Amino acid sequence: MLKMAFRNIFRQKRRSILTALTMFGGFVLCAVAIGFMDGTFKGVVDSFTRSRLGHIQIHAPGYLDRPSLNKTIGNVRDVGRVIDETPQAEAWAPRVYSAGLVSAGDRTDAARIVGIDPELEVKATGFDKKITEGRVFSAASGREIILGQGLARNLKVAVGGDVVLVSQGADGSLANDRYRLIGLVEAGDLAADRTTAYLRLDDARELLVLGDRVHEVVVIARSLDKVAALTESLRSKLEARSLDVQSWQVFAKSFYLSMQAKLKGNGTIQLVVFIIVAIGVLNTALMAVLERRREYGLLKAVGTRPRQIFALIILEINLLALMSIVLGVAVSLPLNYCLSRYPISISGMFSQQVTFGGIDFKTLTSEVNFRSFLIPAVTVIVSALLVSLMPAIKAARTDPAKSLRLH
Repeated sequence: MLKMAFRNIFRQKRRSILTALTMFGGFVLCAVAIGFMDGTFKGVVDSFTRSRLGHIQIHAPGYLDRPSLNKTIGNVRDVGRVIDETPQAEAWAPRVYSAGLVSAGDRTDAARIVGIDPELEVKATGFDKKITEGRVFSAASGREIILGQGLARNLKVAVGGDVVLVSQGADGSLANDRYRLIGLVEAGDLAADRTTAYLRLDDARELLVLGDRVHEVVVIARSLDKVAALTESLRSKLEARSLDVQSWQVFAKSFYLSMQAKLKGNGTIQLVVFIIVAIGVLNTALMAVLERRREYGLLKAVGTRPRQIFALIILEINLLALMSIVLGVAVSLPLNYCLSRYPISISGMFSQQVTFGGIDFKTLTSEVNFRSFLIPAVTVIVSALLVSLMPAIKAARTDPAKSLRLH
């Protein structure tokens, strides 16, 4: 039956080519779409975590559930040494957080105060690349502050102006000081840009009376694929210090859930491919069965069993599906690779910025991965198999005498 099925494919070359092209087109469409979706969302996740929150965050127990000025991590350099000794880790940076009021001239606004180590933050999240005006913090402490663009606009203060911060110290005292505005930041998140004020880590700890303590340690993994392994490794190494180590899926749960919901669009793509393949295969298979009624009748007349004829039709369709998949991989693999190396810019395609989770979509990029070929292959095989069942049953039920007499 396998030998006959292979020969039958090449007996009607035009029909076989049309059927194969239908499955080939569905495979390439699905593979490229999944590659685009995976590549683009992976880029968004990496941008969201790498440039803002980090892949992993380390806090004092209970900080994530109920942040508090007094829930801090001591001896942060010891934690940093543990991170540096872990192969999957690329960089880390300590941070201090508080809320307060920021004033410039006669204008006052609420602000989230973030204390950062300039050298470590630049290495970990590329903080210097977010500066749109002015400069990053100098090496020595000089009572300097950097504001989000939106916050500076609300306060109507320009680079070089004076800014006053008022907050509460960890000891309960009133924390206030004057700083010189040296730069403006655009983080890609409008909410953050309207509310965030950045200080040097030492200045922030002095303002908030925190000593050498910090609220958070951000860890950047070498790749998203290594985040899970790095999280478990750091948990085991920091277990004795009773620190809470969580990956981005936990501390950015709303973003993670929204991303998962968007990824469910893969099911729609598979359904479209299923319909495309099903219509093409059904049409061609039914035509083949009607045209070859005499052939099936003759096969049954010489002793071929109905199940063998059934298997013959199924084999023909599946051989065509396998050929289409092989050709589809040969085309979609280099196509996905080229699109992963040369992303498509969409900045001028829409009148408004395309955003997801607060991240601006500026390019569409693909990714070469196993699932972008496995899912289309399974979809093509399953759809071809299901659709070929009806023609195969019809062929297996052919009446030999009637088909030989009328056809």
